[in-house]
Amino acid sequence: MMDHSNSTPSLSVVIPVYNEEETIDAILNFVSRIEIVNEIVIVDDCSKDQSVVIIKKSIESISKEKPQINFLFSQNEKNKGKGASIRYGFGMATCDVIVIQDADLEYDPNEYLRLIKPIADGNADVVYGSRFIGGTHRVLYFWHYMGNKMLTLMSNMFSNLNLTDMETCYKMFRREILDHFELRSNRFGFEPEFTAKIAKARLRIYELPISYYGRTYDDGKKITWRDGLAAIYHILRYNLTLGSLFSLITIIALFIIFYLRVL
Repeated sequence: MMDHSNSTPSLSVVIPVYNEEETIDAILNFVSRIEIVNEIVIVDDCSKDQSVVIIKKSIESISKEKPQINFLFSQNEKNKGKGASIRYGFGMATCDVIVIQDADLEYDPNEYLRLIKPIADGNADVVYGSRFIGGTHRVLYFWHYMGNKMLTLMSNMFSNLNLTDMETCYKMFRREILDHFELRSNRFGFEPEFTAKIAKARLRIYELPISYYGRTYDDGKKITWRDGLAAIYHILRYNLTLGSLFSLITIIALFIIFYLRVL
């Protein structure tokens, strides 16, 4: 159990990796410089590039400089998806609090100290870092932004939450909440599944603004429209109950009204 005193709880950072040879050394060094980080859990999802070689070298180098950080590294024998890697990383983590960190440089680990505060103060079980409520962000794709907003709206209507960024990478939480539910998604369905299950568990959820340095596809961004469709499926799969059918009917009605007005 976590100490709810004013002291900062111990923090595990779970980093799923797939073909991130260009950024993985930089993000591991970046995360290791954050003073509240106690443990870094890395799960490689059968990368085809030099990610694994670089990870091993980085761990060896950083461990000499910062022996107090506990590194845990695992490799999937075959590609299982981001969600599966995250779930496995959760199982490896040993600290009081867990945060997810993408292996690219889109999210700034300096945000950890602000995100952990509501948990350390005993006010929150889960904290989401939102890219859409005031933090510095790179201006990129309009339709990606709209897609994120629509997925968050749909998730909120079913879960009865008022999040602004359901798809954010930065989800920080007390490790013990994982005892309340079982996660199953293997790929990008993790975000809506996790959100649905913490809502059903009636956990205390906070949201704070974060900075965001988004990548272009030329930079190596992997998510596509197919992942958006998969997210819709997972929102329905993990939220839809008899009691939420009214929300589904409302969504359909809103889309019909919008379509008729456009015509």
